[in-house]
Amino acid sequence: MFFRDREAMELREREKSKEQDEVCIEPLMPTLASMHSPLMHDFVLVAHKTEDKEDEVQKKQAAFVEALKKKNMKVTEIVLDDKVFYGVMAPSEVFEKYKYLLKVSDACNSSGEQKDGVPKSTRIRIAYFVLLHTYLRNGEDLQELMRKGVFESMFCLHERRKQKVLRRKWARWSALFTWQPFNDIREYFGEKVALYYLWLGWYTLLLVPAAVVGVIIFLYGLAFFKTSPLIREVCDSDIIMCPRCDERCDVWKLSDTCSYAKVSHLFDNEGTVAFAMFMAIWATMFLELWKRHRARYVSKWKVYDWCEEEEELIMEIVNDPESKPKEFRHSYWRSALVLALFTLVLVVIIGLTHALVLFRVVMRVLLVNQDWEFLTTHSNTAVVMMGATLHYITIQVMTRVNRYVAFKLCEIEKCRSFAATERSFTVKMFTFQFFTAFSSLIYIAFFLGRINGHPGNYVRLAGKWRLEECHPSGCLTDLFIQMAVIMVLKQTLNNIFEFTIPWFQRCFRQTTAKKLQRRCGNCYRKACRQEDGKLEPCDTCKLRDWIKNYHLHDVNSFSLFNEYLEMVMQFSFTTIFVAAFPLAPLLALLNNMFEIRLDAIKMVSLERRLVPKKTNDIGVWTKVLEAIGVLAVIANGLVIGISSDFIPRLVYRYNYGPCANGTANGLDCMTGYINDTLSTAYMSDERVRKDFYPRQMMNATQCSYKDYRRNEDYTLTSQYWFILAIRFAFVILFEHVVVLCKFIAAWFIPNSPMRVKNRRLEDKFKRLKEELRFMNYRYDTQV
Repeated sequence: MFFRDREAMELREREKSKEQDEVCIEPLMPTLASMHSPLMHDFVLVAHKTEDKEDEVQKKQAAFVEALKKKNMKVTEIVLDDKVFYGVMAPSEVFEKYKYLLKVSDACNSSGEQKDGVPKSTRIRIAYFVLLHTYLRNGEDLQELMRKGVFESMFCLHERRKQKVLRRKWARWSALFTWQPFNDIREYFGEKVALYYLWLGWYTLLLVPAAVVGVIIFLYGLAFFKTSPLIREVCDSDIIMCPRCDERCDVWKLSDTCSYAKVSHLFDNEGTVAFAMFMAIWATMFLELWKRHRARYVSKWKVYDWCEEEEELIMEIVNDPESKPKEFRHSYWRSALVLALFTLVLVVIIGLTHALVLFRVVMRVLLVNQDWEFLTTHSNTAVVMMGATLHYITIQVMTRVNRYVAFKLCEIEKCRSFAATERSFTVKMFTFQFFTAFSSLIYIAFFLGRINGHPGNYVRLAGKWRLEECHPSGCLTDLFIQMAVIMVLKQTLNNIFEFTIPWFQRCFRQTTAKKLQRRCGNCYRKACRQEDGKLEPCDTCKLRDWIKNYHLHDVNSFSLFNEYLEMVMQFSFTTIFVAAFPLAPLLALLNNMFEIRLDAIKMVSLERRLVPKKTNDIGVWTKVLEAIGVLAVIANGLVIGISSDFIPRLVYRYNYGPCANGTANGLDCMTGYINDTLSTAYMSDERVRKDFYPRQMMNATQCSYKDYRRNEDYTLTSQYWFILAIRFAFVILFEHVVVLCKFIAAWFIPNSPMRVKNRRLEDKFKRLKEELRFMNYRYDTQV
């Protein structure tokens, strides 16, 4: 009763104000600004034209249009050749109900929409919900009708005036180094898109210090490029190494891989440890500072406490006052089925990793056994490059498979709301993509060269093909090459396809709209004006804008998800295994500078308008980013402790090197390290003779291989076990120290600035005082 009285009073005040405004505005109606009335339609449906009125498709089209009209939706039908366009506009009473329900809701009552007018973005969002929740008598909704071909497509319309503003301020390549107009983006595309660009801009900005430190670490390795004793030892060595493969591979000198050793030193040096620790803390700082940055804007936009699921309830009531809320349900059978299928997909993805390993092993044999000497000599590098390229192709193919499977699993789950479906889909899709992208990297980082055996007892696939070995300088270079190829190919090719496909599509489809423009040359001045002076566009004027939007690249509810997924996967590459690739933040920074403008141009000019969504956060992606931050600590600790040679070098310096045993005499403390990491196999051993043919040995009676084994019985030495213990101790120490630093950083930085909290406190205080003032006013009036 209290709210009804207040609503009635406010409605009377608005009606008086509206009458005064109409008196003032009426003479100005035929102005240029009002000539954008073709955009007054909230949505456009497109269908194929059929001449037979008894056709089933025609009947369903007419039935759906009639169902919309029963909800007081204004529907304008225009026919062009073999297409039928239906312009749909929601009635004003729908938005009045929406504003009132916002006011009395629990989480959405702080929004300014219940006081101000309804913006176009909100009109589109509500009309979209009504369209999706309009049913025929047989229960079919719009999405089912589109799947059956009753309607071809649906889209909301771009606003030309605001498009021009966004192009001038934001969606152009010349604005590459300017700040983004987040308020304009929010007004046009809604809070959800605005928060994506807010997050992407903040992520790009904070990549600057990470990229600078990564370049410094790279330059540090470059500075000692020629003076490193490890590189000199490899380049000047006369050590004969064991054949890398069967039959065609001969023994080789360690000095043949001098260039490889130099590249390894660039990414496997003392600075890598500090950089890995820096990046783990950087990931935490980025997330905590992002929460503060987000709080400033969502408080300014008055959506700090906004709840998407509660808004869905409001729109359900607005769409159908007799509707019942969808209840929360949980089925153990469905959950078990989804979990089983989810695990099965992960097993398949991991199986693809084994296939990639098999590909590398087989290609190595094929390249060594062919007649081109260049490929035979550089077969190891060629195999790494080909494996990385095939891995990229696998990621691209599996992205489509993963998306389909994730959708099907969400359908089995039957989530209560779209917001819940989106969260579930995000978790599943990201997990699938993560395993697809990182399974091969995990194999290279932690298994390559560690499970291949030793001369006389090599591990073979199917008892035939030997597994790959690491270079004596370490396996980190293989990991670096794999990451570099995937990042460069993924970012470059994805951006090219993202931009060129919508651009070519728009170019090829604009002919029809240009013909309509020639046919309607003076519509805005004469033909579109009614007798009372107001503007009502003719069919040609309406259709011209509809055709332009129709010919743009199609979008859907998950289009923004694709952008998030691409950037979050990039964030994963930038933080996880960054110890092996310090230049990853620099590549990410350069890519993102262009990514922001590419996505802006694509959304504003090349794609249909996204349905504006209201939200106050990037959703479950925050949890995903936090999980990546934790994985980054674990992965980088393992890379430094297990994959790199940082620990063996450290142990050698202080326990086995010249400086440790007092025999330095002016020598560098690392002198003799490479030789210390090698073991020797003798041809006098019958087991070794089974693995190596005499012609492979080239009259050599012994050869070396990288491992800590005794020369007599090939058992692991005490030095191996000591280094292994130090490796695990380092991993535990590294992860505990970094996690402690992450917790301190998260505690030290509040999620919301004090200014935002005080502003929200003042807003709540004013709203409560206003309610109390109105209650006193009502009480005095009754008395």
